[in-house]
Amino acid sequence: MGFFGNQFSNVVEWQEYSDDVIFWKWNNDEIKKGSKLIIRQGQDAIFMYNGKVEGIFKDEGSFDIESQIIPFLSTLKGFKFGFNSGIRAEVLFINTKEFTIKWGTKNAINIPAEGLPGGMPIRAFGTFNCKVDDYLTLIEKIAGVKKQYVVDDIKERVVAMLDQLIMKWIAKEGKDMFNLQANSFDISNGVKTDLDMEMLKIGITITGFNIESFSYPDTVRKMQEQAASESMMGNVNKHMQMQMAEGMANGNAGGNMANTVAGMQMGMMMGQQAVNMMNGNANQQVNMAGQQAADAGTAGTEKPKFCPNCGTPTNGANFCANCGKKL
Repeated sequence: MGFFGNQFSNVVEWQEYSDDVIFWKWNNDEIKKGSKLIIRQGQDAIFMYNGKVEGIFKDEGSFDIESQIIPFLSTLKGFKFGFNSGIRAEVLFINTKEFTIKWGTKNAINIPAEGLPGGMPIRAFGTFNCKVDDYLTLIEKIAGVKKQYVVDDIKERVVAMLDQLIMKWIAKEGKDMFNLQANSFDISNGVKTDLDMEMLKIGITITGFNIESFSYPDTVRKMQEQAASESMMGNVNKHMQMQMAEGMANGNAGGNMANTVAGMQMGMMMGQQAVNMMNGNANQQVNMAGQQAADAGTAGTEKPKFCPNCGTPTNGANFCANCGKKL
C-alpha cells in the first residue's frame, strides 16, 4: 500500500522560478492522493478546475492538498481521492513581485512643431514598473490560453502604446519642444495614468513610469551645443567672477582658483600694456622721422648770409641790396 501511495503522489510547485516570468501554469495530468502544494516566497497559487477559479492561496510553505487545500476549494471541498483516481485540475502560480522594465521608442516620434511640416522626430527612453493586480481578469484575458506570461510580453504591449501616449502628453500642455527633459516629470505622470488604465484591462497595474531622456536628431543636437557654447562665451566675464567668488568662499582650494583667475586677468592686462607700449614706440618713431624730414627741408632752403654775386651781407633779405640778385 505504501508503494502505491508513493507512486501516485506528486508535488505541485513552481520549481523553475524565474524573475522575468509573471505567471506559470502547472497542468500535469492530475493531482494524485498524497500530493503536496509548495508555495515559495513571492508566489501565490490559484487552483482552477474546468477553467473556473476554485481557490487562491497566498501563504508560503508546504501543504497537504487532501487535508489542507481541498476543504477550502469552492466546488471540490467534498472531493474524496480514490485508490487510483485524482483531480484533473490546474494550478496557476503568480509572481507577486513588482517588475522594473526598460523601454525605448521603436521609431522616432514626429511631434508637431511650427515650421516643420513633418514634425520634429524625437526618441525617448526610460523605465516603467508593473505588477499583477487583478487575478481574475488576468486569468480571463491571458492565463486562460497561455501556459506562462513573461516580462517581454508586457513590454511589447506597453511599447506598442507609448508613441501615441507620449505624443499626446507633449502636445497637450504645449511643452517647449527643445526643453522636453525639464517637463519629463509632468509628461511621465500623464503617460502613466493612461497606460495604467489600458493595462488594467488585462489585470496588470502600472505602478511607475519614468522618462530618462529625450533624443533629438544630430543636426538639432549640434545646433543646441553651438548655441550653448556661444551663450557661455558671451558671459565669460560673469563666469570668471562667479568662479572667483566661489573660490574665495571655499578656503584654500578656492584661493587657488582665485589666484588662477587673478593671474588670467593680470596676464590680459600685461598683454594690453605691451600692445600699448608697442603702439607708443611706433608713434614716437613716426614723429621723430617727421621732425627730421621737416628739419632737412628747412635746412635745404636757408638763405645765404652774403650775396653769392657781389659778396654784400644779405641780413636775411630775399634780394641783394647792392646788386638786386634774388637770394
